[in-house]
Amino acid sequence: MRVISGIARGTKLNSIDNILTRPTLDRVKESLFSIIQSYLQESNVLDLFAGSGALGIESLSRGANHCTFCDKSYESVKMLKQNLQKTNLEDKATIFVQDYKKCLKSLTGKKYDIIFIDPPYKLDIAVNSIKLILEYKMLSKDGIIILETDEEKRELSEIENIELEVYDVRKYGRVSLIFLRERG
Repeated sequence: MRVISGIARGTKLNSIDNILTRPTLDRVKESLFSIIQSYLQESNVLDLFAGSGALGIESLSRGANHCTFCDKSYESVKMLKQNLQKTNLEDKATIFVQDYKKCLKSLTGKKYDIIFIDPPYKLDIAVNSIKLILEYKMLSKDGIIILETDEEKRELSEIENIELEVYDVRKYGRVSLIFLRERG
């Protein structure tokens, strides 16, 4: 796993690959960032289930102002801190070692232009995290949420009941990226 583009381009990132954490594949990450490139410049990013921080770090490397990382695993956060040091991006990052519910509650009042939601697939908590993001009004005016999942049908059927527009869905093998924004 590496940083694909920007100021930290080519930096190899450490990752933990186990049943609960699986890094976003480089080919998926490359496609994702080509889709959202126009949103990145000077954006504020939330990497909610950060793991090794690959998505947030890629955002910072490509021009995001700041990234807030959240993960409840101390092992993941240790790896994330190492990756931020390797890329010299520590000064653009805030890290929370918390469960996503506590993290979102503590960030109430903050606005984000891009929010990555990439929870452990089998936990079925993605839609609940989206509901909390909307309840706490965390999405900026033209902000987007990107959900990575291997349960596309389940997630899409649950999202139907939320005041968000699904404006794009991309499938890469068993992984789907669902792009969301506020309606209107």
